[in-house]
Amino acid sequence: MMKKFNDTFLRAIRGEQIDHVPVWYMRQAGRYQAEYREIKKTRTLFEITHDSELGAYVTELPVKQLGVDAAILYKDIMTPLPSMGVDVEIKSGIGPVIANPIRTMADVEALQPFNREDIPYIYETIRLLRERLEVPLIGFSGAPFTLASYMIEGGPSKGYHKTKALMYGQPEVWHALMEKLGDMVIDYIKSQVDAGIQAFQIFDSWVGTTSRKDYVRYIKPTMERIFTELKDTGVPMIMFGVGASHLAEEWHSLPLDVVGLDWRLSIDEARERGLTKPVQGNLDPSYLLAPWEILEAKTKEILDMGMKQPGFIFNLGHGIFPEVDPEVLKRLTAFIHDYSKEKMEVGK
Repeated sequence: MMKKFNDTFLRAIRGEQIDHVPVWYMRQAGRYQAEYREIKKTRTLFEITHDSELGAYVTELPVKQLGVDAAILYKDIMTPLPSMGVDVEIKSGIGPVIANPIRTMADVEALQPFNREDIPYIYETIRLLRERLEVPLIGFSGAPFTLASYMIEGGPSKGYHKTKALMYGQPEVWHALMEKLGDMVIDYIKSQVDAGIQAFQIFDSWVGTTSRKDYVRYIKPTMERIFTELKDTGVPMIMFGVGASHLAEEWHSLPLDVVGLDWRLSIDEARERGLTKPVQGNLDPSYLLAPWEILEAKTKEILDMGMKQPGFIFNLGHGIFPEVDPEVLKRLTAFIHDYSKEKMEVGK
């Protein structure tokens, strides 16, 4: 007999009645899992994502192990860039390294339009997962600023000085790059929706390095266009970035569905600042290494804030890191479900 599909995550976003707070974890497929570490001994990230069966297995594994309410497609934010002509390699211990960084308008003009036919393995992975999963599947994309930062710096950066120098010093080049990356994100996410994803999250991992004024001037117009053009997909849209609490109101004003919060801004503070849309977050992942009673108390605090109004999804304020014990995550997931269910039953 087929199990009932658990759509709690989707219903929470819509503000509908639910019997527990849904939870999923950023980087819930990754190096904290023994099975994943074993795969990574012989396969690179790109090799895993190009193998649809393996990609589906890695995506589904944490859902089975932890009991979370959503799966997030296992792939990298760099996945669509080779289609545009970006020479990117994921180097162990470093991250994405780009051999042909953006420096001039000619470099931007040399970028090709994203071609969805270049990544059929991603769509096959989505198809396989939709057949197997009993929870919603989340797709994602990197945001234009974060992708641009890698493309301009040539790899990971601490200060993003080259990125900002181009943004401030060559605004015409910057806006041309934003335009091309905006086009890519729109088509890339639409292609995932066409393949079967049921929600998506845009990760702007490094946008917190910009000021609110600069965000409004140099980045927000592209984000406005992206979310506006994706609205008609009917798929819930989530925004998340790290160290970006000062941008929460700007995100809230975008035509998206869920504002993701990292741990620096509490849910109560976000509500006090006028955020009325559903929110997602926001346990500091470092708590996962703390004694259980400390983790439990902090989780209760977040749940109590989040449950004050409909539209709350529990998540971490950033991704799971390798030192985390899977058993802690499993116990945490069960606690979130049990505690929130009990509170909701009392409140009826």
